[in-house]
Amino acid sequence: MPQIKLRRKPRTFWQGERASEYPPLAPESERGTARRVTEIGEPVLHTPAAPVGAEEFGTPELLSLIDDMFASMDVAEGVGLAAPQIGVGKQVFVFDLVDDDDDRHVGVICNPTLTQDFDSEPILRDEGCLSVPGAYEPLSRPSVARVSGFTPAGEPLELSAVGYLARCFIHETQHLQGTLYWDHLSPEAQEDALRQRDENRAATLARRAEVAIELAKPAVTYPEAPAGGR
Repeated sequence: MPQIKLRRKPRTFWQGERASEYPPLAPESERGTARRVTEIGEPVLHTPAAPVGAEEFGTPELLSLIDDMFASMDVAEGVGLAAPQIGVGKQVFVFDLVDDDDDRHVGVICNPTLTQDFDSEPILRDEGCLSVPGAYEPLSRPSVARVSGFTPAGEPLELSAVGYLARCFIHETQHLQGTLYWDHLSPEAQEDALRQRDENRAATLARRAEVAIELAKPAVTYPEAPAGGR
């Protein structure tokens, strides 16, 4: 009789720490209001974001921004979102994703410093961006990364990641530097990404409107054509 391997129960991590219980929808998302996701070509996406100041940590304004970021990410069905993606040029990103081992990782980091392990085996996989709706292109990323920064309360925070989570950390931290995944693509892949965006944008935004209803959030209004002009 063959040996039976028991499947490990997936775990949830909040800010890198194991959480014994965690709701399907992050509390921040429950509180937040979804905002329009900015699109490629809008200046805020292509400009380095300003650090969160010492006087901003723990303020209602910062916490409200984070709530809205979680809500905006969930309505857009993303796994990570940077503040410039809702039009705010601050060094903050949030994430909520299931990794390659089926574990869930949820968190938020301010003023992140990214370290990529370029000696780790690179992974090539399709990558997309909520700011280029409906487009995906293969992109190689290091399989190991680390971010160090601060919690919303201003406490030091360091998060390590492998695989899909590492890709998320790299993608979102680079957003705060004014760099999109699109900037790493060849000219041919960039052209193809915009073609996909043009073909799929309307359906993608319609899906976001449906999710907003499912999550009991007010609908988000998008312009008929991409706001960035590309």
